[in-house]
Amino acid sequence: MKKLKEFTIQFVGLKTGRHHYDYQIDDQFFEHFEYDDFNHVDVKVDLELEKKPNMLDLRFSIEGKVNINCDVTNEPFDQPVENTLELVVKFGEEYNDENEDLLILPHGEYELEIQQYIYEAIVLAIPYKRVHPGVEDGTLESEVLDKLEELQPKQKETKKEEEEIDPRWNKLKNLLNDNK
Repeated sequence: MKKLKEFTIQFVGLKTGRHHYDYQIDDQFFEHFEYDDFNHVDVKVDLELEKKPNMLDLRFSIEGKVNINCDVTNEPFDQPVENTLELVVKFGEEYNDENEDLLILPHGEYELEIQQYIYEAIVLAIPYKRVHPGVEDGTLESEVLDKLEELQPKQKETKKEEEEIDPRWNKLKNLLNDNK
């Protein structure tokens, strides 16, 4: 993966305190990750970095929309995206990113790459099942939905089944109802 220069923060020259960074994420950002599940991306990232004498505290706020295809109909729709991510950066002997909330950088480091954290925050904000809002409220007109409805298994008529039940079983059902 190619390093994205605009997502590299040089923290050595920063004063102790809070610093704000704003990023606009679009389709080109995900091209660097070779991630093609999104049709279009329009997400704003607000990063608050708090520099302390011995560590960095980062808070990512993700908000925007991502155009994706519905899992049911394959129709594209805009999925609202909102997520937050907190990351603590400490300094140690060697690089360690095994913990998702803690990053340890070697003592000589002077910059931090945040592109991977932004990528993960956006991808994890997408629901596991992607359903077009028109499918949920019944307003979407689609050939796929019509075909699914046509091929749907037919429900048996329950009245006929109840009539065909042996009358002895009805007596047993009455016993259950009497106990309640």
